[in-house]
Order: sequence, then structure tokens, then C-alpha cells
Amino acid sequence: MAKRARVSPGLLYRYFPDKRSVVLALYDELSDTFAQRASHLPSGKWRDRFVHALELSLDVLGPHRVTLRALAPVMVGDVEDGVFARKTAFSRERIQSGFERAVVEATDAPASALARAIGRLLYLAHLGVILWWLLDRSPHQRATTALIGLIRQILPSATLALRFKPVRHFVESVDALFAEALLTSD
Repeated sequence: MAKRARVSPGLLYRYFPDKRSVVLALYDELSDTFAQRASHLPSGKWRDRFVHALELSLDVLGPHRVTLRALAPVMVGDVEDGVFARKTAFSRERIQSGFERAVVEATDAPASALARAIGRLLYLAHLGVILWWLLDRSPHQRATTALIGLIRQILPSATLALRFKPVRHFVESVDALFAEALLTSD
């Protein structure tokens, strides 16, 4: 990591006491960059705005892929310092709100509560795509590009499915489980 930053490990650890501190600083910086760029999503349908936000996130993370792969166990596995830790809530909420706004501010936004739930679940889906991208060994992450293409193809069906009350109830229930499992304090 120090090599990538073009500084000595000693200098790096002079400012950051440990790897977790580096993760927190990087996460904060990347979430800020994403939030700034996501504040200018093009108008349109929520599904198109979601894919745009997803691609934007990968674009922001792209230059840091090697570093993020090395830090993935800390980002995901550490309850105290990972993506869902209390310390990182501000950074997480910046990114999550970008995905919520992608739905809430869309030209075809569903009712407010449902739109927010969809946005939060799309944020979670985005994390899955990021994990896929980090692990993708295909040339130039071709498999990730193909996955995003498949997501783009299925989203119109998701829009239609949301017309049915059981599907809306399912989305709201999964959103509640997401909040309970990953967003509430111990």
C-alpha cells in the first residue's frame, strides 16, 4: 500500500497507526468522491439511474482495485472497522443515499417509502457487484461488464413486478432485515 502511495511504510504508519486506519481514510475519501459525482445523476427511470450509479461507483473505485482487493477482508469481515461498522456509518450513508436518490428522484419513482427501500436494496446489490468485480479474474473484468449488462436487462421486469403487492411487501421485508442485520447497533 505504501508503495502504491509512493511513500515509505514508515511514513505511511506515521500518519496511520494501522491498516484499519488506512481503510477508514480510504473509505471516507472514496465515499466522498462517489457522493459528489452521484449528486449529478442524469434524470430518467430509476433502473437507468441505478445502473449509472453502479458504473459510477466502479469508476471511482477502479484506480484502487489492487488496494481494495488487499483490504477486502478488513472492509467486509471486521465488525468494528468494516463497511458496516459504526465508525464508517457516515461514509456508508453517503454512498447509500446516492442509491436511494437514484430511485426517489427518478421520473418513475414509486411511493416514497418503497422508493427508499428499493434504493437501500440496490445499494446492497451494488456491494455484491463490487465484491464480484474485486474477485473477477476475466480479462479487463469482462465478466463484471457482462453482469452489469444482465442487471440492465432484468431491471425492466423488476419494475413490472413492483406493481404486485406481494413483491412490494417482499422488498419492504428484505429492507427491514437489511437494516436489522447490518445497520443497527449491538
